[in-house]
Amino acid sequence: MDVIKIGQFLKSLRKEKSLTQREVAEQLNVSEKTISKWETGNGLPEVSLMLPLCQFYGISLNELLSGERLSKEQYVERAEENIASLVTDRTSPRKKVIVSTVSCVASILCCVALIILAALFAAETWLRIVLIGIAVVLAVSNVALIVLIAVNTEIYECGKCGGKFVPTLSAYVMAPHTLTRRRLKCPYCGKRCWNRSRLRK
Repeated sequence: MDVIKIGQFLKSLRKEKSLTQREVAEQLNVSEKTISKWETGNGLPEVSLMLPLCQFYGISLNELLSGERLSKEQYVERAEENIASLVTDRTSPRKKVIVSTVSCVASILCCVALIILAALFAAETWLRIVLIGIAVVLAVSNVALIVLIAVNTEIYECGKCGGKFVPTLSAYVMAPHTLTRRRLKCPYCGKRCWNRSRLRK
């Protein structure tokens, strides 16, 4: 599935209707940034928005995922390709979470091992400082990895209006949170509340 091609297709469809990104955003009840993200190929529409988007532009879901208008001959062939791509894309966030979990556990074990080495074994002071420094760098890089993977795999559902959105990196980092919820400002209703975290589809 070519995300850039899909973005260019969406942009051309919008221009055919002589609409601005803001006008499309208002029709679909999403932010203008979301439309821009789709059209620049930085992401696909959420599954729940694909059918309304297709109805709005007068295209089929198969054409949306192909990034072009299809003839009858192309339709069946592309349908199979698009289904296969969707299945692959749906599993990727889970794979990212699994990979990040494994790497986090490995990093934590390395940090603990380095601290134990620095504390228990007879070594010069400079060597102990180096070992503790390496442990700190590993811990900080581990936290950064967790944050980056979470931002790229999670989507939040507003507790007030039910709108789904992806927060900015700074909003994500600064927001108070629990394991499954984060207090964020919804771009749709403008209210700050506890939003439920979900894996992107």
